[in-house]
Amino acid sequence: MSTDITVTDIARTIDHAILKPDLTRDEVDAQLALCAQYEVFSACVRPSDVSHAYEVLEGSGVAVCAVIGFPHGTTTTQTKVAEATEALDNGASELDMVINIGRLRSGMLDDVEDDIRAVVVAAGEHVVKVILETALLDDAQIEAGSKAAERAGAAFVKTSTGFAGGGATVPHLRLMRAAVGPEVQVKASGGVRDLDTLLQMRELGVTRFGTSATATILDDAAAREAGEQGTGATDDTSY
Repeated sequence: MSTDITVTDIARTIDHAILKPDLTRDEVDAQLALCAQYEVFSACVRPSDVSHAYEVLEGSGVAVCAVIGFPHGTTTTQTKVAEATEALDNGASELDMVINIGRLRSGMLDDVEDDIRAVVVAAGEHVVKVILETALLDDAQIEAGSKAAERAGAAFVKTSTGFAGGGATVPHLRLMRAAVGPEVQVKASGGVRDLDTLLQMRELGVTRFGTSATATILDDAAAREAGEQGTGATDDTSY
């Protein structure tokens, strides 16, 4: 790990995913405690957990991110807007919304863009990340979806929910990064389970990572940082 990248730097790029449908309240609380312990950027939670997560994490420096239209993206625009409004009222500061995947695959780009824009407008100054579900799309659809998200005013394009049988890949991230302007950020999610993968994707221009492997990634980063400090290593390729 490069000596100019610290564990804190990496932690502040992580949205820790707490999204499995079968998680109990005790399991959610354990994951929220992990978020606070590792000082990640945000806890990304199910809509029904937003108010609880906000109460638990208040004062910790960890934001609450809510998923919208998750995981299929097939709810109506009005429903997504209602979900977004409720999540923000309950303490979320960022929203990760799933596009209408079937309409993107159908070439109905105006509908896709309008769906995203409605949530962006409802979010106001809050960050909206648009989940494309890249595992279900071809390259042209990924590019078109990314551009629709940019036109609609989204802050991020994001690869995946993690629930569609595939996650972030280097080719898809390169395509997304190239498809949008520098003011739109890219989030990788699904399959980001180790530090080397995260660092490789970071080099592509990815600025946020959705993962549930936070402890594994950051413990590895801490061990490497400690080793570099102990040996005085400065080789940027020594990860």
